[in-house]
Amino acid sequence: MKTYEIIYQNIERGILKGIYPPGSYLPSENQLRKTYAVSRDTIRKALSLLMANGYIQKMQGKGSLVLKREQLRFPVSGLTSYKELQNSYGYESVTDVVSLTKVTIDEEMARRTGFELGEICWSLIRTRQIDQKKMILDKDLLLVSLIPELDTEIAKDSIYRYFEQDLHINIGFAEKEITIDSLTEEDRELLDLNQHDINIVSVKSRVYTSEARQFQYTESRHQVDKFRFFDFARRNPSTM
Repeated sequence: MKTYEIIYQNIERGILKGIYPPGSYLPSENQLRKTYAVSRDTIRKALSLLMANGYIQKMQGKGSLVLKREQLRFPVSGLTSYKELQNSYGYESVTDVVSLTKVTIDEEMARRTGFELGEICWSLIRTRQIDQKKMILDKDLLLVSLIPELDTEIAKDSIYRYFEQDLHINIGFAEKEITIDSLTEEDRELLDLNQHDINIVSVKSRVYTSEARQFQYTESRHQVDKFRFFDFARRNPSTM
């Protein structure tokens, strides 16, 4: 990880944990340069990344204004694991592994998930508990030929960290689809739903390595009233 990315993460964590609250200004570039003992160019790269991701707005003559953000928001774009989101936002969460088995991809699963017919995948089902309520149901299919070993202890922690650091898988990109679906019996059994709930937000993702090989299919099911799904778009001036 590059130095400016480390600084970006440190400042991001400070924003999300309220050290730099919305409406306040970050320390000046010169103060940050002295704090981190780096060049001004490195600080400016970190600030540019914070601005690109919607954390700050540069105000001429004033500095870097911290923008208002809310917890329990999930990014539509980007490719971030649940564990990374939890660490960034600083909320308490417990992951429970419901089941971990191997399955063979049949015709219906191939059509739905993008995997090839006959491929062997791990089938991993987990719930995410926030504020002592099970709010998210994650269902993963993971390609065994790339992930030959997987256990519940890894699944309770961060499978992406395991993929990248232990298995040296270069995660490249994902295709995502967000739909509002009717609740299933599985949702009702595994999640702590409200009595009036009839729908759930489903985020379906096909995830690929940097060599464009699919290794994961995920369906992440969220309670409708507990989360906001967002993206941050910044318009680039036209060159025409």
